[in-house]
Amino acid sequence: MIHLERFSYTYPGATHPALDGVTLDIEPGEFALVTGPSGAGKSTLLRCLNGLVPHFTGGTLGGTVTVAGHDPVTEGPQTLSRTVGFVFQDAEAQFVVDRVEDEVALALEYRAVPLVEMRRRVGQVLELLGLTPLRDRPLETLSGGEKQRVAIAAALALRPRILVLDEPTSQLDPRSAEEVLSALLRLNRDLGLTVVLAEHRLERVLPYADRLVCLPAPGALPLSGPPRVVLEQADLASPLVALGKALGWDPLPLTVKEGRSLAEEAVARAGPQVADAPPAAKARRSEVILRVRRVSFAYGDLLALREANLTVRKGELVALVGANGSGKTTLLKCVVGLLRPRQGEIELAGESVVDRETAEICRSVGYLPQQPDDLLFAETVLEELAVTLRNHGLSVPPIAPRKLLERLGLRDLEAAYPRDLSVGQRQRVALGAVTVTAPRLLLLDEPTRGMDYGAKQALVRLLREWQAEGAGVLLATHDVELVARAADRVVVLERGRVVAAGQPAEVLSTAPVFAPQMARLFPGTGWLTVEQVLAGLGKTAGRAMSSRR
Repeated sequence: MIHLERFSYTYPGATHPALDGVTLDIEPGEFALVTGPSGAGKSTLLRCLNGLVPHFTGGTLGGTVTVAGHDPVTEGPQTLSRTVGFVFQDAEAQFVVDRVEDEVALALEYRAVPLVEMRRRVGQVLELLGLTPLRDRPLETLSGGEKQRVAIAAALALRPRILVLDEPTSQLDPRSAEEVLSALLRLNRDLGLTVVLAEHRLERVLPYADRLVCLPAPGALPLSGPPRVVLEQADLASPLVALGKALGWDPLPLTVKEGRSLAEEAVARAGPQVADAPPAAKARRSEVILRVRRVSFAYGDLLALREANLTVRKGELVALVGANGSGKTTLLKCVVGLLRPRQGEIELAGESVVDRETAEICRSVGYLPQQPDDLLFAETVLEELAVTLRNHGLSVPPIAPRKLLERLGLRDLEAAYPRDLSVGQRQRVALGAVTVTAPRLLLLDEPTRGMDYGAKQALVRLLREWQAEGAGVLLATHDVELVARAADRVVVLERGRVVAAGQPAEVLSTAPVFAPQMARLFPGTGWLTVEQVLAGLGKTAGRAMSSRR
């Protein structure tokens, strides 16, 4: 179905190829998962499959690529779109009209599909992706995850033979992600649809994949094959796979169900030396930086926040979790002044900010929205940070911009044009732009979108450094593994209300939807991370980990 032979591609003006000598085969009806470090070329590879590369990008190519008997290089997107459905990382970038049902039907109208058939197809894909209740909603009123599902529905309406998706679950909560992936699996298994999906969160997609394609860092050859075989050789791994490697489990489990008996055996083997979870951190007594009291907000008749309450203290990281549409982004926008609450009070260091302008609030608050491109205006990465400093009137920056770029893993990209970077890299550039002023409060909305496991670990270290310097962090995310590693407290929103708040082990272990892999694998232990499991299992686990290294 898909064949690449020594395929290489270099963007115009680039000094190094984005893809270099890639040889790859994906068979008809396979569910292929593409992964690799940020900037390894995943999005570029996907865009080669429908001719967007090179027809919309230019550049230099070598080798060959064939998709369902077509040559995307010579035939281009207009021809390939009849065979390959495509869903971008940024769902909004492919929207044309304003209403959910109209957007899903648009491509069918372009193809002159008869009205009766059009209505039938639209109804089917809306039902398949749980969008029927939203069919009459304006797209601008949807959450990021809901918009992503609309984009998938629009691509499926054309009934392509191949469906290509670039991080389709990056803005979805765990339950919505599972629903989307289950729908894709049904199409794959029942209709023979070939699915090629790029994703960083392997724990979500591995159970569905027939083939794992790992694009490595520059200079190394891609790995492709059955997931277990590739994972034995690849550095990237979900928490479950990382634990399996550390403990020498063979075969490596890909799902919590597969790992449960192995986990029970590991606990039994460790015997009396099994340790309890580390004690919960004592409640912080430091200064309250942010206090939200009974805040409500509505989009027209839709009540998005209902008397929400929370606090963030100096040096504390509070994770805000909840399903798509639960009000997380709305709450952050109310704090930073982009939205005005219907009622309630928001205080920053004891002073109300409800009636202040966003520009004034952002002198002491760094806000990273879901879409990093909203903050990128300059010609180079380094200049993005300089723009922020100028806007704040800071001739002497609190932190040297180049030092911050080094902490963000962007030092070698300081002269690059930001919008040419990968989503994960753009996310880090935007993060640098909002933190170069050393704000005392950080509001981060899905900051790990497009980031690989290594970049997430670096982000956690960086957040800890900022916390140690006194910054408070309010982080809205669907990434429960990040929450398990980074959060001091967790606040759960449901339909605009705060329904739970407390220590991560307490909240995540009792909320199955938001439980990380280790909490599901070792229920009742309070373990949330691989490190906690290895410490809890004691010397047996330590020796196994050392031998694997």
